[in-house]
Order: sequence, then structure tokens, then C-alpha cells
Amino acid sequence: MTDNARVALVTGATSGIGLAIAQRLTQVGYRVALHSRASAAAGLQAAATLSGARYFQADLLDEAARQVLIDEVIAHYGRLDVLVNNAGASSVIPHQDLRAATPEIWHRFYELHVVAPWQLIALSEPYLRAASSAEKPASVLNISSHAGVRPKGASIPYAASKAALIHVTRLLAKSLGPAIRVNAIAPGLVDTPLTEDWVEIRQQWVREAPMSRSASPQDIADVALMLTESTYLTGEVIMVDGGMNLL
Repeated sequence: MTDNARVALVTGATSGIGLAIAQRLTQVGYRVALHSRASAAAGLQAAATLSGARYFQADLLDEAARQVLIDEVIAHYGRLDVLVNNAGASSVIPHQDLRAATPEIWHRFYELHVVAPWQLIALSEPYLRAASSAEKPASVLNISSHAGVRPKGASIPYAASKAALIHVTRLLAKSLGPAIRVNAIAPGLVDTPLTEDWVEIRQQWVREAPMSRSASPQDIADVALMLTESTYLTGEVIMVDGGMNLL
């Protein structure tokens, strides 16, 4: 593409939070690169509905695939202004069941939630710097979790990996500024396909959270847009959990 529209790459963008963020960014003029690991049909369909969007498929557990993803996005758009690290996975493991949280699960969550975002940021850095200006610094947004801040979550490996992503966010905010701002969102329970059968947890959110409901993907996307469009915020972790962190 030859126009000067800003470009955002959103990983895990074919449903839920990622898709809502992609839609919100498109509404304010971004060209959005939609990514997923497996749901190509949904990705192509979503891209067809968003102006300037294109779908890219990559398994972020594969180190080489991360490089290919960035290369393909740059080859198509010629620039990158925003990187949203949203791709993730979860599984419910009772915290007291230590043996169920196997080393394989630990490795998978850390690879997906910490190593992959780190590598995507490292690979994107020169392009983000090239697109950055004093008036509009480039932006990295990491999607962490309420469970990365509070001792909660679907499993301990999941929560620990999301906590690590928060610390990476703060460390990178110190080292990449002022050209690149790095922030994170820590959502609580969000109504997505991943959580649609979490009935008891959703009932708890309705019962206990000050806002008396779980979040919609659009609730997260609104905060994502604010962090993306800011020219000054960096190193921030915004909890979007309806006040559940107060309990």
C-alpha cells in the first residue's frame, strides 16, 4: 500500500478481544493486519468487512513463523505503527492441583504469552521506530490479565505467564521510549468464545464485581484505543475488570 494511513498488527484477531480491537482501530482510520493461528476462514471474513484490513496466518509457538508474520505485514503495508499482542490461550486447572499443571503447560503458556510477544516486539522495533514521530510515537499494547495482577485465574501457569508479560511491559517502556510507548491491559472476565462455558465464574462476577457484570470485548477495545491514541502514556497497566480488583 502506498497511502500514509497508520498500520496496526493485532494478534489473535479473529474473535473476541482481538477482533473488537481491530474493528475499533479501523473505525479511526488504521489499516489493520489481522492474525490468528488456525481460524483462517474467520480471519478472511473479518478482513473482508474492514477497510484496508488483511489476514495473516501464523503459529506463534513457532519462532520462525513469527519472523515470517512480521515480514509479510511489512511487505504488504510498508510500515508498522502499532503492535497489539493479544494472542493467547487458557485452560482451567484448580490451583491446588499441582500435578495437573505440568511442565508442558508451563512451557506452552510462557512461550505464547511471554516469549512470542517479546520476539514480535523485537522484530517490529525497527519498523515501529521508523514510523514514530515526536507528535505520534509508535505503540505496543500487550493484553495481559486480571490474573496477572491478583492471585486468581484459570490456572497458576496462565496467571504467572500474564504477570511476566506485565513486567516485560514495564521494562520495555523504560528502554524503548520515547519513540515507542509500551502499555498493557489486564482484563478480568470477558465474554468471548473462550469463556462462554465459564458459567460459575461469570455468576461470581455478576454477584461480586462493583459493575455487576463481566466485560464485553468492546469494553476492552475502548481502552485499547485510548492507550493506542495517547501520545504520552507508557508503562501503564490498566485493569479492566469492573472493579473486581478492589475485592
